[in-house]
Amino acid sequence: MGRRKLEMKEIENNSARMVCFSKRRSGLIKKAKELSVLCDVDVAAIIFSKRGKLYQYCSADSMAQVLQEYQSRVESDKDGCDTEGLYSKNGDYLTYGELVKTVASELKEPRVDQLSVGDLGLMQKQLETALMEIRSAKTKFMTNAQSSLQEKEKMLEEEKKHFNEIVEGNICAKKKKVVIDLNIAADG
Repeated sequence: MGRRKLEMKEIENNSARMVCFSKRRSGLIKKAKELSVLCDVDVAAIIFSKRGKLYQYCSADSMAQVLQEYQSRVESDKDGCDTEGLYSKNGDYLTYGELVKTVASELKEPRVDQLSVGDLGLMQKQLETALMEIRSAKTKFMTNAQSSLQEKEKMLEEEKKHFNEIVEGNICAKKKKVVIDLNIAADG
């Protein structure tokens, strides 16, 4: 079985998405380590999962040190340049403060009044998807529970049948003893 080309869109299956996230996160951190070792450079990677869990890698002594270096480089690049030119040249170039603010905002609850209609629509879609996943998990759980209870019911019915057979066997044995006892008494 060979590799297949993945279309760049969100993976719909939640478990497959989590497995993909885990593998790609590990691969990204591995590549960051390799880049740091092979090229003798400082590398920092910050990753937030969909649930807000922080994953990070830093080749330097501390993440703060790398972010401070980043901020000083951005500030020195900004001197004599307008901000718009900087962003048009490097669209993802953020200052240290903006980076920290973005990271911090990802960890806090969103404020609905500050969100755009598009953000609210995206949030609604995410909630609907989560609700569908919850309903699916609930249905699967209930189906498994029902199957388990049906198996348990069958097992209990078999045990009841077995015990009834034992009880009937004991009753028959007692009747035989009584018959035998009467025959013995009649002979004497």
